[in-house]
Amino acid sequence: MCESRQSLVKMLGVCRDISVIGTLTLAARNGLVGRTFAGATHMPEITSIDSVQQMLSDQGYVCDRALGTVVFLSLKLGRPLFLEGEAGVGKTEIAKALAASLGRRLIRLQCYEGLDASTAVYEWNFAAQMVAIRTAEATGEADRDALNAELFSDAFLIERPLLQAMQPDENGAPVLLIDELDRTDAPFEAFLLEALSDFQVTIPEMGTVKAPEPPIVILTSNRTREVHDALKRRCLYHWVDYPDFDREMEILAARAPEASAALSREVVAFVQRLRTEDLFKKPGVAETIDWAKCLLALDALTLSPEVIADTLGAVLKYQDDIAKLQGSEAKRLLDEARASLDA
Repeated sequence: MCESRQSLVKMLGVCRDISVIGTLTLAARNGLVGRTFAGATHMPEITSIDSVQQMLSDQGYVCDRALGTVVFLSLKLGRPLFLEGEAGVGKTEIAKALAASLGRRLIRLQCYEGLDASTAVYEWNFAAQMVAIRTAEATGEADRDALNAELFSDAFLIERPLLQAMQPDENGAPVLLIDELDRTDAPFEAFLLEALSDFQVTIPEMGTVKAPEPPIVILTSNRTREVHDALKRRCLYHWVDYPDFDREMEILAARAPEASAALSREVVAFVQRLRTEDLFKKPGVAETIDWAKCLLALDALTLSPEVIADTLGAVLKYQDDIAKLQGSEAKRLLDEARASLDA
């Protein structure tokens, strides 16, 4: 029992049994059972892999056939989608594009070391509970059972991303993005097994909360550590790799259309060549886009060793990597990139 809970129980002078007595749904709790929303929208009909690719393309997200296939299957089968890959290759962006294209709410759980189930699911508003207790004491309210029930009701419940994702929504189940799962630890993964298998979580004071409609779940990992197999088995898996030259050109055209074709070709060719170097952190697609926008802001029409040296901070994020490209190295890579374009 947490310290705040002990304090409240002590002040109330009651000792309440908080065992789970049943399974509820948020729809039932909020009086939404059987209600039809006037403005409700349904998921656009997903008939093929091509339709998924087009749907994402309309949001400026360019994906290949393999990624389009696994997204299609995830939507059709209602399975969580687990995306692994290097940072900056577009794992998070696909959740944003999917939510926008389906007209669904995007709920993001940003993972970090030390994240636990209570932080990801819910918290009690302890400050508001204390105010309610003091108010009851000041007014001489004697019905402690009623006050105890009120203190652990929806009015004092702070919903965190996982609980929010299990709420009914007039636009349909939301897209739940569990981002950078590899930053958490094994106990949190174990907790997710329940949430992803039955789409339910347990609040000891209220019971088991079950989503009326499962959310669309996307998990991402930068693979800084291995995620447990038991969690992966709940999901469809896809490795998001760096795109080839043609695909990256399509992405850059979608995200930085102001860039000329000549400048875009040089930028993509240079970044592609840069990824073959021995770097601590290779640039992702996000860095390619950022770099192109920086060059546009500087009115650069073409790459040169001087321009590259001045803007390397947009494409490389570690000083050791930047130091490797000082002097003649930048010119060598630029010459090789241009040679590949002429080949």
